[in-house]
Amino acid sequence: MATFHFELVDLPREVETLRAEVRGFLQENLGGRAPDQRARSWGGFDREFSRKVGARGWIGMTWPKRYGGHERSALERYVVLEEMLAAGAPVSAHWVTDRQSGPLLLRFGTEAQRQRFLPRMARGELAFAIGMSEPDSGSDLASIRTRAEKVPGGYRVNGTKVWTSNAHLSDYMIALFRTQVVPDKKHEGLSQFLVDPQSPGISIRAIYDLSGAHHFNEVVFQDVFVPDDMRVGEEGDGWRQVTAELAFERSGPERYLSSIQLLIETIREAGTEPDERAAVAIGRLVAHLTTLRQMSISVAGMLQAGQSPNLEAAVVKDVGTCFEQEIPEAVHLLMGVEPRLNSGSQLERTLGYLIEHAPSFSLRGGTREVLRGIIARGLGLR
Repeated sequence: MATFHFELVDLPREVETLRAEVRGFLQENLGGRAPDQRARSWGGFDREFSRKVGARGWIGMTWPKRYGGHERSALERYVVLEEMLAAGAPVSAHWVTDRQSGPLLLRFGTEAQRQRFLPRMARGELAFAIGMSEPDSGSDLASIRTRAEKVPGGYRVNGTKVWTSNAHLSDYMIALFRTQVVPDKKHEGLSQFLVDPQSPGISIRAIYDLSGAHHFNEVVFQDVFVPDDMRVGEEGDGWRQVTAELAFERSGPERYLSSIQLLIETIREAGTEPDERAAVAIGRLVAHLTTLRQMSISVAGMLQAGQSPNLEAAVVKDVGTCFEQEIPEAVHLLMGVEPRLNSGSQLERTLGYLIEHAPSFSLRGGTREVLRGIIARGLGLR
């Protein structure tokens, strides 16, 4: 039977110099940002900020230099991400690009695609969306029905994608379409494509969340033409590629730091001499945070070593999102404050934002049920 494998990893001394550099940059660019704004972190879309990050060489850090990357280590990249999220930086305009779209093109894209897209990605000039989920599919990604039919010079696409974050703001989408129907083999016949959201025949319809914010979208394709040279990888290899892409997004610091601003405000509110109840509650949360951080760094170390820690990444994502969702309720009970949106203290406003958004933390990047299925298979339990 397989087991979890989390080795302790010490960050090299040189990354601390990088950490100080990133902190200085963030203080200069985000110094006056309020805590309830920082809580938005990787949901904050700011192209100018992303271009500044790209200019510092902090997008595509591990990519080859010939594609605009910087050939730095996975642990250096980890430190940059950790500092960005801990500071509540608005990283959404380059987040998907750096985390998964770029690595996907590096692994499966053509040389022409790499040359065309990766340098602009690394400069923070391109924002990407992910076109995976569809109506009525739930978490069963292999059941998608959007068809890409072969036509001269490319494919004609018809169907609908849903919950497509930032499709209305992005320059491109990497979408999963069905290029062939294989009876009783729904994981076959899938292919990935680079799609320009401004293409004729694409309609993007806003989906507003509980807070009234617009970041989700329904994307409808009606006889949309996608050229041959925009297919990513071989036709029919989509399932293998998309599972590799999902693995990119399950182990980073974003999987335990989404509620960090609320914890910081709670510690600030409790003061330097908290009562015993506050000290115990905050100590427990910080201990969990420290453990999750070490697990996440361990996965980064495995990636640095060229390993594929898919099982460990799923564990970090599952445990991490449970922790993120626990913090708002724990703070509410501990501090006796009510969540507020447009008034009140920074603690109340930060709590208000996270009370609304925390339920989604266990959905993005794979639902809890899907992750636990992956974990069970990895352990030989199913």
